[in-house]
Amino acid sequence: MSTGQTVDGVLVQWGERLFYPSNRTGKPQPTPRLDTMVRRKAAVIRGRIVATVTRRAPQVMVNVTGGGRGMAAIAAHLRYISKNGRLPIEDDRGVARDGKGSLKDLTDQWRHGGALIPEEGHRREAFNIMLSMPRGTDAKIVQCAAREVATAELAGHRYVMVLHDHQANPHLHLSVRATGRDGSRLNPRKADLHRWRETFAEKLRGYGIEAEAARQATRGETRRFDTLWRVKVKDEGRLLVGKPPVKSGAAHFKSRNGAFEAWSHIMNALTHSDRPDDQALADDIRRFGRESPFLRDAIRRREREHQVRETAREPQRSTLQRTRPDIEMER
Repeated sequence: MSTGQTVDGVLVQWGERLFYPSNRTGKPQPTPRLDTMVRRKAAVIRGRIVATVTRRAPQVMVNVTGGGRGMAAIAAHLRYISKNGRLPIEDDRGVARDGKGSLKDLTDQWRHGGALIPEEGHRREAFNIMLSMPRGTDAKIVQCAAREVATAELAGHRYVMVLHDHQANPHLHLSVRATGRDGSRLNPRKADLHRWRETFAEKLRGYGIEAEAARQATRGETRRFDTLWRVKVKDEGRLLVGKPPVKSGAAHFKSRNGAFEAWSHIMNALTHSDRPDDQALADDIRRFGRESPFLRDAIRRREREHQVRETAREPQRSTLQRTRPDIEMER
């Protein structure tokens, strides 16, 4: 059996790779010494593992769905998310307004406020972001949590938000001006999106809503989700080139294999822990792994490769069987 020191060290070392990938360094770190900080980190990692593999907490979604390269595109998006002024638009000051007149005033403010945004342009002047939760989540809480995310992550930028609660899953559209008040440019990367998801999940949990922000690689997901513009164009029958519904490629397999390596180390440590609850958690991880799409696909690929090898061996076996009688006769 492993002691709490060893298990906590493994949880911190490999759990950070699963849930906090931006914390990784170029060289592998040694197992940390057990102290108060490590125990606290291990407790956080245990909680996230339980939420992900045992309780299967709902996963938040934060996507950049596009952005306008000129005021014409930005205005069109504002009309779309507000249903042409029928839904209230809330700005970064917390002021909500509706109606076509308010929508026109808002568009003029964005066009002339700060650096002038031309009607048509070559660089992105705004980013369209969508924050979403699964069906059944209180839409007003989604709005409150998204408001806190915007306040924390988009400070210094002008933005507006519109809640959509008339569809299956409550979601909030957020349009943020790329150039901040100090002239800095917003340029969200994958690490920023992951941080926004973490912040969104944290704010939701603060309102009593169970939410997680584990990466697709951590969950073993292989589905490819279309961006909003692709969904709209596809619904209108104007999509010329589609993308495969399942992800593939070297980067995809590298990230999934890395995640399952981390899961394996964690499961092994919990299996040999002297705590019964750790052993039960190891069983949950084992079950979670067997049910993950990536592992199921890997098992199917292995079975197909095995069948191909067996089929290739069949002619050799047939040849040996045909030659055996002759050998017996010579004897």
